[in-house]
Amino acid sequence: MARLLTPPEIDWREDGTPVARAHDDVYFTAGDGLAESRAVFLAGCGLPDAWQGREVFTVAETGFGTGLNFLALWQMWETHRPSPTARLHFVSFEAFPLLPQDAVRALDSWPELEELAALMIARWPGPAKGVRHMVWPDSGVSLTLHHGDIRETLPAARFRADAWFLDGFSPAKNEEMWGTWIYPEISVHSAPDARLGTFTVAGAVRRGLAEAGFEVSRLPGHGRKRERLEATLATPLPPSPDPYATTPATPVLRRVAIIGAGIAGAGAARALADAGADVTIFDRDENPASGASGNPLALLMPRLDAADTVQARLLVDAYIAARNTYRGLPGVTETDVRQLQKDQTETDRFAKLLADPPLPLEDLEAFRDGLLHKQALILRPAELIPALLAGATLRLGESVKVDLESRKVNGEAFDAIILATAMAAKDELPWLGLEARLGQVEWIGDAAIAEPDAMTRGTYALADGPDRLWGATFERFGGGPPETSDRARAENAEGLDTLSPWWARDARDHAIVSRAALRATTADRLPLIGAVPDYAAALVLFDGVKEGRPADADAPVLTGIFMVNGLGARGFTWGPWAGGVLAGQLLGGPAPAEAAALAAVSPMRLILRALKRGEA
Repeated sequence: MARLLTPPEIDWREDGTPVARAHDDVYFTAGDGLAESRAVFLAGCGLPDAWQGREVFTVAETGFGTGLNFLALWQMWETHRPSPTARLHFVSFEAFPLLPQDAVRALDSWPELEELAALMIARWPGPAKGVRHMVWPDSGVSLTLHHGDIRETLPAARFRADAWFLDGFSPAKNEEMWGTWIYPEISVHSAPDARLGTFTVAGAVRRGLAEAGFEVSRLPGHGRKRERLEATLATPLPPSPDPYATTPATPVLRRVAIIGAGIAGAGAARALADAGADVTIFDRDENPASGASGNPLALLMPRLDAADTVQARLLVDAYIAARNTYRGLPGVTETDVRQLQKDQTETDRFAKLLADPPLPLEDLEAFRDGLLHKQALILRPAELIPALLAGATLRLGESVKVDLESRKVNGEAFDAIILATAMAAKDELPWLGLEARLGQVEWIGDAAIAEPDAMTRGTYALADGPDRLWGATFERFGGGPPETSDRARAENAEGLDTLSPWWARDARDHAIVSRAALRATTADRLPLIGAVPDYAAALVLFDGVKEGRPADADAPVLTGIFMVNGLGARGFTWGPWAGGVLAGQLLGGPAPAEAAALAAVSPMRLILRALKRGEA
């Protein structure tokens, strides 16, 4: 199956009604769509009364379409938000995402939605499969959009909805979405007493909802439809075991300490602050980004795999999340990246990638015998990371003493603590097995002014104004403080010469500055994001895994203790996505990732893997 989704072909009736040609059905009736959304979905779910007194409220929808239902809900939230700190989360699913210009045309009928529609269209995602998470902090609104076949994406999603908009084209014209499989999934993804509204009264829909534990009622319909359905979840299905500790905290953990002011801590701080948390950053260094995040320049480009694996998908999701987060912030410049092939194996991999690309043409195309990554970013961490930390309380340049058991930092109690401490995490959690890798880069800051430019072939070279930076090494580290070396400098020089001999000659005319820092990595090269397990308790609870029994219980965790670590050489790629995952887990929002991705980055995976291998 192709990794890029196909936009629908739309026919437009004379009155402006958009019709999906493949389903021969309307998205809505022109002039009446907004009124129908309000009557069938908003009123059908008892809104706004249902969210009164709630600090977190989640609405889910089957079929995002033009985004009209989302905008109608957002407009109601603007008027009836229960408190200034309340958060509204909207989760939706779409297999055929509209082109943005079609969405604009469809929504032009409602000038009253113009301002909100413009905010939504400005963040309109491309056709890549995956999970797109968007936040509008001032409104307290988030949108989590799952791109792909709903039969795959809904079971893989992680959220609990307080209300459902059962939308999509009619059951007679879109049988797969309305199949018997969906109703248990709706139930298991619902909070107790969740309400549901839909325009259809088809017998199969009524029976499916009733069998999944909903009490179903017929009510007068809207417009030309005589009836519609409302439903309330009366008998929730029991939750599945959570061996990877990905379930959101209850109640929410709003007052949060983050230990570490590099990109890991800054990414978490930004996502948590946007989600409404009160964040304090602690770091013993006087300035943020003093470690591996502190090079003069950094490059954000995608790491693309030819195979459509969980790791490949979450790397794409993380790249898109990072790019969307950084755009418009200080120290961020857009550029193209020329990725040259290293050998025949890589040439073959590039060919497979281009035959089934995970990113659209506006992001990725062939370049000679390599790839051209468009809309990549050159970053200046000294400007970017302080911008990410804006809104957090900074406690820098002081000693940091953490008591995990009491959730105190320097004697001050917090609802939650996030460890973003790279290799220092081994002091508290030696079982993590983190490996230190020494990365050295070379930099000159007084070259001739150049347009933003980036090249890579294993190593990379960046130009932005008078700055040039190239490297980086990625070598095993034996211990002690990180130090630069002539050997690493020669390795970087050799790499630069293969990329651009002109650059290599030009660099000799300037004073080259070397910088080395440690990167915390894991054995599987995936980060550690999520709740910190109670190691001793986990060994006892899951001892049967050694004998091949399944891990079918909730993972024991250190209450209120989380981590973001092991980002390796891709800290600026992982940081914002990791922050979004943590924000969902601490503050009760939907996960901006599929379940398999959450398991792949969960710290619990290390314990379960060690037990399976007989190493714990």
